[in-house]
Amino acid sequence: MKTLLAALLTLPLLACGPAPEAEPTAAPSDTESLTQSSELSSSAPRERSIRLRTGVTLRYVEQGSRRGPAVVFLHGYTDSHHTWDLNLSRFSRDLHIYALDQRGHGDSSRPACCYTQQHFAADVAAFLDAVGEPRAILVGHSMGSFIAQQVALDYPRRVEALVLVGSAPTVAGNEVALGLKSVVDEQVGTVDPDFVREFQSSTFVRPVPASYLDTLVSESLKVPARVWQDSLDGLIAEDHSQRLRSIRVPVLVVGGDQDGFFPVAQQQALVDALPDARFILYPDTGHAPHAELPKTFVRDVSGFIKRVTR
Repeated sequence: MKTLLAALLTLPLLACGPAPEAEPTAAPSDTESLTQSSELSSSAPRERSIRLRTGVTLRYVEQGSRRGPAVVFLHGYTDSHHTWDLNLSRFSRDLHIYALDQRGHGDSSRPACCYTQQHFAADVAAFLDAVGEPRAILVGHSMGSFIAQQVALDYPRRVEALVLVGSAPTVAGNEVALGLKSVVDEQVGTVDPDFVREFQSSTFVRPVPASYLDTLVSESLKVPARVWQDSLDGLIAEDHSQRLRSIRVPVLVVGGDQDGFFPVAQQQALVDALPDARFILYPDTGHAPHAELPKTFVRDVSGFIKRVTR
């Protein structure tokens, strides 16, 4: 079994710089034109906090029209709403977007316990109640994608559609996750900053802006070691892969062909397990397609949302 550091060494490391590689070209669509025109006239997202019936206070950003479809963005392991910094400004303001800092992460409260997928999912349902949204489209990256799956399983009437980014049917038994656990379990108090930077950098194959990576590292350093440990334990312990066929809503699975956490075969297994799933696989892309190809990602997700809400 690989240790985490050995696994990281098999991944191409981040090449930071002001000019990321060009994205694959595609013909402009009506959705893309709408996104671009909305971006020019949009205001900055509003940052808020809200107390939930589950006992946590979540920090989140909100943008767009209250009359539009509700879209909730769920970040990955040790991240925050800032994982979507390269995306949110590009989405149409006709959408009502919420990007959460989940429990223990970002600037949300950090309870002493309860970091299973079920607890994270219960927070999402409680958040929808608190903001008055009966249903929402959930967009989740990595850990957030498994939480989105859990919400669809535990609260099916609250989910209109799913976008699962850098995902698979389960984390249980995943060799890289188990290697990561062996390193994370040794951390005490604040996680080692050099390890955090290495961990974040290892998720990218294409270049991302250096300022974006710095933000991700800063956000991960806010998360205490106990939350790193408990959240990862919760991911590894839960295996709902045999229940995925009960998810009947439309699903868009977005992945990279060089994902170092979930190989293409695992991503395809997720697609095959879902009754109504479409798969978009980006070439020469790692575990974070939304950050490595932000314009393409927003175009594809916007087109999916347009189809499922028409």
